[in-house]
Amino acid sequence: MFSTTGRPCGPHGDGLGHAFHAAHPGSALAQGAASPAQHALMVNESLRRSAAYGLKPSDRPGFDRIGKGDLSLLQERNRVLSGHALAWMETLKVQIGDVPSVVVLTDAEGTIMHALGAGDFADKARRVALMPGVNWSEQLRGTNGIGLALAEGAAARVNADEHYLSINRSLACSAVPIFDEAGKLAGALNVSSDGDRYHGHILALTQLCAQSVENRMCSVAHLDCITLHFHERPELIGSVLEGLISFAPDGRFLSANRSALARLGLSTAALRAHTLESLFGLSWSALIDRYRAAVPEPLSVRLPTGATLHAQVSARLGGEAASRVRGQRRARDERYAPYPALRRLDTGDPQMAAIIAQLEKADGRNIPILITGETGTGKEVLARALHADSARSAGPFVAVNCAAIPETLIESELFGYVDGAFSGARRKGSTGKIVQANGGTLFLDEIGDMPLHLQARLLRVLQERAVTPLGSATTVGVDATLVCATHRNLREMIAQGSFREDLYYRLNGLVLRLPPLRERSDFDVVVQALLDSEGNGRSTIAAETLALLRRHRWPGNFRQLVHLLRTAVAMAGEGAEIRPEHLSPDFRDDLAGSTPPEVRVAGRADAGASLDAMALSMVEQALQESGGNISAAARALRVSRNRIYRMLR
Repeated sequence: MFSTTGRPCGPHGDGLGHAFHAAHPGSALAQGAASPAQHALMVNESLRRSAAYGLKPSDRPGFDRIGKGDLSLLQERNRVLSGHALAWMETLKVQIGDVPSVVVLTDAEGTIMHALGAGDFADKARRVALMPGVNWSEQLRGTNGIGLALAEGAAARVNADEHYLSINRSLACSAVPIFDEAGKLAGALNVSSDGDRYHGHILALTQLCAQSVENRMCSVAHLDCITLHFHERPELIGSVLEGLISFAPDGRFLSANRSALARLGLSTAALRAHTLESLFGLSWSALIDRYRAAVPEPLSVRLPTGATLHAQVSARLGGEAASRVRGQRRARDERYAPYPALRRLDTGDPQMAAIIAQLEKADGRNIPILITGETGTGKEVLARALHADSARSAGPFVAVNCAAIPETLIESELFGYVDGAFSGARRKGSTGKIVQANGGTLFLDEIGDMPLHLQARLLRVLQERAVTPLGSATTVGVDATLVCATHRNLREMIAQGSFREDLYYRLNGLVLRLPPLRERSDFDVVVQALLDSEGNGRSTIAAETLALLRRHRWPGNFRQLVHLLRTAVAMAGEGAEIRPEHLSPDFRDDLAGSTPPEVRVAGRADAGASLDAMALSMVEQALQESGGNISAAARALRVSRNRIYRMLR
C-alpha cells in the first residue's frame, strides 16, 4: 500500500599529475599515487626541510590549540570548503570501514578545522593532537601527511618511521590537498590510522573524495556562468573524472577543475588568455540554446590542438540572464528532466544534492520516507517535490500537520467516520485524510506529535493496507505513498516511551535530514532565488545586506528568511535594491545581539553508492591496464585478490 517514490563517479584518471604540476609550480604530483621513487623523493625532501626548520626528532610539540572563538572564525572563513567537504568526510569514514582511523579537514595553513573518528583510535588521535584547532604544518610538526600534501600540493602518504617526529611514528597518514576553483590551495583532507597496518586503498579513496569536493566547489563557484562538463569518453561525463570549465556571459574564462587543466593541457594562467570561442570555437548564445533545449546527446568539440572532446552544458544564471532563460528552462524541465521538481531544489549545497540523489534512487521502490530537520527547513516543500516527480503525481497530495490538529479530532481527521459515529459528527460522515490520499501521497508532518494511542492504529493501517472509519465495521483499502516528517528526535521519544518503536521501524526506510539554513553552502543562491520569487525577478540585494544575512543564525530557517525578504521588498519598493535599512528592525536588533553562525558538521550524506561506483571503476581500469590479470591489478591497487573478486561480484 504505502510506497514511495548521482551519478556514479569514477576514479582519478591517468596523466592528471603531470598536467597539474604544470599548472601549479612546486607540486610534485597532483593526482594518482606517487611511484616508489617519487614517494621516496618527496619524503626525503620533507625530512630535509624539517631539519632546516630547527626541529629535532625527539621534540614533543605539545597541544597548542587556537581558542574556540578563533576556531569558529577559521571555520567561518572556510565555510565553502567545509560545506562541501563535511559530507564527504562522513562518506569516507563509512567507506574505510572497520579500519581504526580519524578523518580530518584542514585549512591551507594546516590547521585542523574538523575531525571525525570513533572508538579507540579517536582517543589515540587526541593523544597526538590530531584534533580541531591544532596546526599540522611541516614547520611545526615535521614530516607528516598533512604537512607534506600542503607543501607539495600533491597527494601524499607518510607511514610510521617516515614521520620526522618520533612521537608520530605510530601513525599512517594519507593526505590530499584541495584546491578551489581558481587553483588556489584551500586545505587538505587526511586519514590517519595505525602505522603498523597501512592500507593502500585509503589514499585512493581520499583522493576520490577530495576530487569530488573540488568538482563541487568549481561547479557552484559562479552565479552568472555556463559550464562545460567534458571528457574524451562520453560515458565518463558526470563522473569525478570529468573536466569542468566555466565561462562568463561575455565568453571570459572563469574557472576550471584539475581534470579540465589536465585534459586541455593548459594552466589556469594560460586559460585566462582564452575565451569560450578561442578555446572551443563556440558562442555563449549557441550553448544557451543547447542548454534550453536539453539535448541529451553530448556535444563534440574540437580543441585548437585537433583533439576531440565530448561535452554537456549546464548553466547557473542570475539577474537578466536568469530572467531570459527562466521560462524556457522551466518548460524544458517539465518536458524532459526525469525529476524536474526535485532538481529545482538543488541550488549548490552538497547535502541537498545528496538528498535529491537518494530520493531519485528510491523512486518506485516502495521505501517509506522520513524527513527530519529543524522547523522551517522545507520538509513539506521536499515532500511536494517528491510527489510531483513520482508516478502518483496525477493523484492527490494530502498534507496533515499532526501538531496542529487537536488531539480530540486527529483520529477522526485521519481515519474518517460514518454518520452518527459521535456527537457532533457531520451528516454523511467524512472519508478521512488517509482515504483522501488514495492514489496519491499522504504527508504526515510532525509525526512525533501524534498521540501514542493513535500510533498503534496507524501502524495497523500500514500493515493491513486498509482503514476502518470510526463507527464503521467496514474497511476501506488504501494505496498511497507515505511520507512523514518531524523536527523531534524519535529515538529519544522511544526511550522515553512517547513514540512506538515498532511504528518507528515501519516508517524508518529512507531517513533524510534537511540541513538548517545556517549550514547550507548555497546561502547566497537561495537568497537570490527567494528574492526573484518575491520581487518578480526585478529586485536586487546590496553586498552589505547579503553580508548581514549571512551573519544571522536563522532559527526560523526558510520560513523566517522568506518573511524577511518579503517585507524588505515591500519596504524598498519592487525592483529596487535591498539595503540594510530595508530589513525589519526586529531582525537588526536580533542580529546586533547574535554571533556569527558556527560551521557545523554536515548531515551524513549517503554518497556511499557513488564511492562504490568510483572504486569499481578504479578496479576495472586496473584490470584493463593489466590485461585482465587479477593478481597484477591487486598489486597495482595494493589490495587483496579476494577484495577485487568481491567487488566484481
